[in-house]
Amino acid sequence: MADSTPLLSHCDKPAEPKRPPRSLDETIEGCIGDFGWWQFLQAILVSLAWVFDAQQTFISVFTDAEPSWHCTQGGDESVCNSLSNICELPKNSWSWDWPSQTSIISEWGLECAPSFITGLPASAFFMGCLAGGLALATLADSTLGRKNMLLFSCLMMSFSSIFTVFSPNIWIYSVLRFINGFGRATVGTCALVLSTELVGKRWRGQVGVVGFFCFTLGFLSLPVMAYVNRGSSWRTLYLWISVPTILYCILVHFLVHESPRWLFVRGRKEEAVLTLKSMAQANQSPITMSFSNVLIEQESWNVDIYSSIKILLNKRWAAKRLAAVMVGGFGIGMVYYGMPLGLGNLSVNLYLGVTLNALSELPASLITFFLIGKMKRKDSLLGFTILSGVCSVLCVVVGKVSPSLQIAMELISFFSACSAFNMSLIYTLELFPTCVRNSAISMVRQALVFGGVFSPLLVAAGRTNNFISFGVFGLVIGICGLPLVGLPETRGGTICDTMDEEEHKQNEKAAAAISTLA
Repeated sequence: MADSTPLLSHCDKPAEPKRPPRSLDETIEGCIGDFGWWQFLQAILVSLAWVFDAQQTFISVFTDAEPSWHCTQGGDESVCNSLSNICELPKNSWSWDWPSQTSIISEWGLECAPSFITGLPASAFFMGCLAGGLALATLADSTLGRKNMLLFSCLMMSFSSIFTVFSPNIWIYSVLRFINGFGRATVGTCALVLSTELVGKRWRGQVGVVGFFCFTLGFLSLPVMAYVNRGSSWRTLYLWISVPTILYCILVHFLVHESPRWLFVRGRKEEAVLTLKSMAQANQSPITMSFSNVLIEQESWNVDIYSSIKILLNKRWAAKRLAAVMVGGFGIGMVYYGMPLGLGNLSVNLYLGVTLNALSELPASLITFFLIGKMKRKDSLLGFTILSGVCSVLCVVVGKVSPSLQIAMELISFFSACSAFNMSLIYTLELFPTCVRNSAISMVRQALVFGGVFSPLLVAAGRTNNFISFGVFGLVIGICGLPLVGLPETRGGTICDTMDEEEHKQNEKAAAAISTLA
């Protein structure tokens, strides 16, 4: 039950007249302010994890690509030409344009392997993300906390990438990609939650979007690194993205604080006090208020490692919200992860196509960053999913007319999916209280990734018919966005810390609505 707990007694000044109990939000912001320079630098450092997240997610676009080839000079033109099926040609009549080690397809001779085999590493990565999300989702809310979970995930992601360099065949490679995805599953979630909980509520939306900018930066860095290493082994690309992650983890360990909000909710008040005092000192913000009269909402149950998900499912309102955002996330994820993988099926240079897709994430992040305070979450999310679906279907239709118009439709669809991706996470962050927020966002991210599991298979099947890939993408994201209609609007609302507090807020709104009708 809720109880009044003296908080931050270390910060108390001489006795003051009694005041009404303060919320946890007011307590934290009163001690460190809503947005100081030290909070800003920590939020930026935490958000940089999204750079490595993006690199690991889309690296297979280059490492697993089928390289271009040409007929050898001694080949008979009647036997070999650019329109020939490479699998029906004699081995001595064609050759790769680049050294065989530039891709797993050419190095391991998989050019004629079934699409299931060539798409296995990418699907294994997304399946690893699913497994990791389910296994690790609640650890950041329960035992490890935001910071330690972020470090664990980044290190696991980095070391699995280093081991991937030594893969002798596609089977070992796929297993290591699964492990990589398992570790990567909670990176973005922990980075988003930790960065937003280090600042005041007025800045949470903007700080949350910083992570999306960092993800764009990581995505955009991939074609650059791939182009620089275009004649080198695909293994080199994995080294380029794994070693910096280890250096990043060292910086996070020494410079980033654990979320004081999480420490309070978990009952670790002494650590929370020390963290707030350290942050206040770094911000050079003298503490000018008393914290002896603060109301801390405690849960009416103990939260163990898996109870966060149980709580979400046992509460009808929470289960309804979670189901709606997860269904929407499935459609968004299928388009978001599938579009870059499907670029090889379009008449566009792969490096240019990936660069344009990465650049299209930038305006999506800018729109979310600058308009997050004005945009209605639910309406925006619905609009982006519908626009993405329409343009994805049009990508199939106009492809027979104009390749330029086709890539334009693809970019608009991907841009809309990026905006929907960003907005879905911000929306989820505001829909659920602190005690289960990390778990809820993790579940939504798993729904996004689950859509990505099917993307490589659809892309492979769509090499002969684009409707199987881009057409299905459009239909799925459009239909999956419909359940969002029943969710509440959260813009400008107060973020609660416990399930009891959230239910109390809902009851107050319901009572107010009834009194208005009466």
